[in-house]
Amino acid sequence: MKKAILIIQCPDQKGIVAEVSRFLYSYEGNILEVDQHVDEEMGMFFMRAAWELDSFSLQKDEIADRFRLEVGDRFKMDFKLHFNFPKPRMAIFVSKLSHCLFDILGRHHAGQLDLEIPLVVSNHQNLKSIVEAFGIPFHHVAISAENKASAEERQLDLMKSHQIDFVVLARYMQILSADFIKHFPNRIINIHHSFLPAFVGARPYHAAYEKGVKIIGATAHYVTEELDAGPIIEQEVARVRHHNTVSELVQIGQDVEKMVLSKAIKYHLDRKVMPIRNKTVIFY
Repeated sequence: MKKAILIIQCPDQKGIVAEVSRFLYSYEGNILEVDQHVDEEMGMFFMRAAWELDSFSLQKDEIADRFRLEVGDRFKMDFKLHFNFPKPRMAIFVSKLSHCLFDILGRHHAGQLDLEIPLVVSNHQNLKSIVEAFGIPFHHVAISAENKASAEERQLDLMKSHQIDFVVLARYMQILSADFIKHFPNRIINIHHSFLPAFVGARPYHAAYEKGVKIIGATAHYVTEELDAGPIIEQEVARVRHHNTVSELVQIGQDVEKMVLSKAIKYHLDRKVMPIRNKTVIFY
């Protein structure tokens, strides 16, 4: 089914829902979903509306201008119009850990993620055979302190040549530069363990084990220049006990990471995430 998705934010005021609904109805739009939220502190109204395009009497390229003229300007709306076609094109960045990569590729193969994956980029060769087994091109771009700028330039060239819409860091163990991030504002999704900042570094589960934690978890967020501090998309936790070993904590934590990352990708695909400053409104 072809559908359009309208994402709106504007000062809160009376009549917004009624006027958006009237607009869609007047052009024979069959509304599929409507979600809304009012942030009382900011005095802002947020809305997501999805509708079928098959019966809609406006052409695809007419909708935005007509909506702005009839509704948007009157309510001082900042709005974006999206369509579920063509399928978004996602690049996956990985290093050596395979759990998130396997999960994404498996879900995509099973038809659970309605997108295209034109390539996987890695700074190591370890996962090449896994990626190619799914019929997806694998690109190895080695990175060191000496070649980081040129390596990112090559990565950006790959993103451009493959017309990538957004990037997922599936446990990619490199820090992206500000220059790379600015090419994909709120379009780079990262996953990390929720021990940050309490358990930073390469061995967070070992540090957590030493502290005897009772809850572990994961956080998916958009990447910004401030490391691991971008707008949060999804989080989840799992309880652990004193008898869990480090290897068991790793397994439990990785299971949570996979689930959280897949949800974040799905929310992004469905246009259910609205970044506001450094927070998000999520229309579940």
